[in-house]
Amino acid sequence: MHRTLIRYGYVPFMLLGVNGVGIALATTGATKLWLLGLLLLAIGCSFAAERLLPYEDTWNTSLARDGRRDVAHAFVNESVLLISVTAIPLLAALVTVADLWPHSWPFAIQVLAAVFIADLGITLVHYASHKIGALWRFHAVHHSVKRFYGLNGLMKHPLHQTLEMSAGVAPLLLIGLPVGVASALALAVAVQLLLQHSNADYRIGALKYVLALNEGHRFHHLKWAGVGDVNFGLFTLIWDHLLGTFSYDPVRRFSSDQLGMAAKPNYPTAYLAQLAEPFRASGACHAQPPQP
Repeated sequence: MHRTLIRYGYVPFMLLGVNGVGIALATTGATKLWLLGLLLLAIGCSFAAERLLPYEDTWNTSLARDGRRDVAHAFVNESVLLISVTAIPLLAALVTVADLWPHSWPFAIQVLAAVFIADLGITLVHYASHKIGALWRFHAVHHSVKRFYGLNGLMKHPLHQTLEMSAGVAPLLLIGLPVGVASALALAVAVQLLLQHSNADYRIGALKYVLALNEGHRFHHLKWAGVGDVNFGLFTLIWDHLLGTFSYDPVRRFSSDQLGMAAKPNYPTAYLAQLAEPFRASGACHAQPPQP
């Protein structure tokens, strides 16, 4: 019974339940501690779902102490995200060109609009990071994973995380993004990353062709050059359909042997070493051979 509940109820619980509570709290102007609390709840639910209904049992086991490293990435990147939210009023005061924000719209619709706009900016930077060597060297940290589970979504070089989020949020700031909407957006990003990289074997039906969740995103982490240059979207796959980068095969199964980077199989696994690696890389390490 619990397996069926997780398979079909986990995604609605996270997308509508956790985000819905966040939206409700954001409308009250409550202290931003609620954001931290809901983030911890989402991470806890992510781990529980992965253990109760795993896609791949072995992905629930730490490899070469990567669990500690991933916690470090998650802590740093989410701390930066939370700090950025608190800085929204100051940033908005400095860069807002014109307050064109639709304040009269229902708050939930404002959040959805912010998600849609941010998704475009983040997707384009993600796409560029697979095409431009200088960006790829920082993004490669994220592609060094050898198992696919929730915290992988938060495993990013902080400079690349900052670049992606800046591309998503900057257009919103220019038109007067309210701090409440920014708070709900920050939670939505964290929830989406947990779902997108989840090891939970959930189902979303035909929505897998529209929402950027784990069934489609596994293809993005295939280790061969060109093969993994698909499904770049964070929230949706709309932009991938328009860019011609959408890919999905319903019969394909994934294992650790198919993940990572073929050209850099010995990529550093320790946290500090991964932070330093982009500055030591001398070439575009995404120049990998095609899948045999």
